[in-house]
Amino acid sequence: MDYKKSTAPTNTVNRDVMELCEETGNIYESVAIIAKRANQISADIKNELSKKLQEFASSQDNLDEVFENREQIEISRFYEKLPKPTLMATQEFVEGKVYYRNPNKEAVPSLLDQ
Repeated sequence: MDYKKSTAPTNTVNRDVMELCEETGNIYESVAIIAKRANQISADIKNELSKKLQEFASSQDNLDEVFENREQIEISRFYEKLPKPTLMATQEFVEGKVYYRNPNKEAVPSLLDQ
């Protein structure tokens, strides 16, 4: 997913708890889904940022010299300005863009049905 085009707000937004639990019927399940998606988004962003900053890494381990690269600073600032992963995940959940399933709720054939 392209997180640069996210429609999530950059600031905290008050949410209606009843709206969040409409789809699942349980607020705790909704929060667990949002939390897991936020962890996925956070890991994706971290990997993407690491790959971009890897280009600027020097092969020398010298603590005396610190190179400041303007491009590196701009990349870091861009990622700092992105909405937080929890806000992105909540927005995706509200818009219905998150796929989830609960194996405990799926129909499990019981021995009595046979």
